[in-house]
Amino acid sequence: MSNRIAPKLLAELIGTFAFVLIGAGAGAVIGGGVGLPGIAAIAFAHGLTIMVFAFAYGSVSGAHMNPAVTIGVLAAGAMRPGEATGYILSQLIGGIAGAFVLAAVLGGVTTGLGTPALAHNLALGATTLTISPAEGFVIEGLLAFFLVTVVLSTAVAGRAGNLAPLAIGMTLTLNIIMGGALTGAAFNPARALGPMVVTGNFTDVWLYMAAPIVGAIIAAILHTGLARLALERTAAAAPAPLSSD
Repeated sequence: MSNRIAPKLLAELIGTFAFVLIGAGAGAVIGGGVGLPGIAAIAFAHGLTIMVFAFAYGSVSGAHMNPAVTIGVLAAGAMRPGEATGYILSQLIGGIAGAFVLAAVLGGVTTGLGTPALAHNLALGATTLTISPAEGFVIEGLLAFFLVTVVLSTAVAGRAGNLAPLAIGMTLTLNIIMGGALTGAAFNPARALGPMVVTGNFTDVWLYMAAPIVGAIIAAILHTGLARLALERTAAAAPAPLSSD
């Protein structure tokens, strides 16, 4: 492993480890069925963790801490396939390690360790709601789409400067406030897989692995297309060069 890539992989591992330990830990400690205040607390635990580690490691690795984000950045042409593979492996290892430590801290897996799950008979006013796998796929894909769009438009494009971690953390927070009660709002294969491996509960694992990746790729395609369109408009608006005749 080269000295150039090693710090990046270590940053991704540590950041994802912290994200799962704190984010999934908040979900496990607070538990389900707690209403909006509880969901908001879980959302901020995830969002603030991403934000502070993006500030800490953004200059080292870009602080993806999410295989879907890495795939989105790769699809946008902003990193090499070999580097992306290393990122994803580091993130998955960090997520699983975080879940194992969380299980040790909580004395086992009886809390569920914040494993995401589709809503079943969720009370919404006078009615109840059950999320089907197809609906869950759409929700998880859209949440990943929003996150990767913000990452590409701020951190990767450099438009938000030093405020990119804040924009990314707030996007993650808002996503979980909306989707937390519906799907668990993981939209991160490492965040979902870590608790699943430790608890042995792989319910709808395909959904939590595939949906964020689909959302990320769509975000990358649209980001690239919009960037090209903006360049074409800039070129069209530029004055023609003066003739030398």
